[in-house]
Amino acid sequence: MTGPVWNRDALARSPWFGSVRRVLERLPADRFPDSHDLNALARERDVRSGGGAPLVFVPPAAGPGTTARHYEERIFGTGEVATRPGSWHDLFNALAWLAFPRTKAVLNRLHHDELARLGEGPVRGTARDVATLFDEGGIVVACAVPELAQLLAGFEWQHLFWERRVDVARSMHFLVFGHAILERALAPFKSVTAKALVFDVTRESLDDATLVDRLDARAAVHFTHPDSVASTRALQPLPVLGIPGWTPENEDPAYYADAAVFRPGRARAQKEQAP
Repeated sequence: MTGPVWNRDALARSPWFGSVRRVLERLPADRFPDSHDLNALARERDVRSGGGAPLVFVPPAAGPGTTARHYEERIFGTGEVATRPGSWHDLFNALAWLAFPRTKAVLNRLHHDELARLGEGPVRGTARDVATLFDEGGIVVACAVPELAQLLAGFEWQHLFWERRVDVARSMHFLVFGHAILERALAPFKSVTAKALVFDVTRESLDDATLVDRLDARAAVHFTHPDSVASTRALQPLPVLGIPGWTPENEDPAYYADAAVFRPGRARAQKEQAP
């Protein structure tokens, strides 16, 4: 069974890859990127680990010592990110490092510090749970209209994505951070759900070429605060294929009637179930 074929330009056109588009466009068009391509971009951007080491994408270590602890500590101490040749998952992790270097470094430091404090298991700890959820499944939402952010926080999917879809397109940008979500774009399905971190922005800044860099800086600061990693509920679930323009199927209002995907949220569900 063959896997997806590398098509840089098709990926760059997809809204799923808007957050990493600038990086994608610097990669080869005619072949799957290798570590040399990624390392050149990492040097150019002076990307560094949570411990301050220059980042370099290298083959995974063989044999013992390949646990989560070793993976994070290796990045923290040496800057070496284990990256399997030909792996889409690892490529997208590299793209996240290149597009969001500050936030990735803060998450790496968080993992390192929590591992030093708690060890590797059996309990990972809430802080590392939050960091992992965002690292794998995060999406950064830039919102210029507070009311729209409130609708998202209230799980008002029909209202937000259908009734206000013109406003959403004009006043919200959705920038995928999590490399597992980027990988889902290769074979998307309706229930793909990201964990959203929402930032208020000005309308003018949404069209600024530096938007990703500025949101990276804000997300990095966000994850330095203990409250940000105190509960996994701090991250808002967001069904990504509900975002206007991300699939032709959501151009029909009936698309949002699927309560198994567009869930009402705990508070509203309890209110609707009350006698």
